[in-house]
Amino acid sequence: MHDTPLHVMDSVGPAIGAVIFVLLMSLVREPARQRINAFLAAGATGVYLSGGFGPWELLFPVLALPVAYLGLRSYRFIGIAWLLHSCWDVAHHLWGNPIWPFMPTSSYGCLIFDALIASWFLAGAPSLLALTRGVPDPAR
Repeated sequence: MHDTPLHVMDSVGPAIGAVIFVLLMSLVREPARQRINAFLAAGATGVYLSGGFGPWELLFPVLALPVAYLGLRSYRFIGIAWLLHSCWDVAHHLWGNPIWPFMPTSSYGCLIFDALIASWFLAGAPSLLALTRGVPDPAR
């Protein structure tokens, strides 16, 4: 288990990043928004391949890639893929290597970011810009 203390910005920074991510993705028109995010979720399955668990690191992509692939048809699967990644972030924060070797709490930050964007995808990835204006999503 890592003994690096967590600070407020270890949570706030990734939360701000998640809001910025959602705002930027809200600008992308459908169906590109869904396709891009399915590819991003698929790509994220490989970020920990040298994360300290040896051959067990291959287990996560084997489980999460099919879920991300299903995200090409449903935002819910993209959300599930990001929640799976959040679980993998927990394992790496507690027992493995951080996602960024120069930042010991980076896996914790990734957990926050991934869980927040996962909730947006599970809600159907609505455009936050349209919601704040009270108009239908122009990107759909």
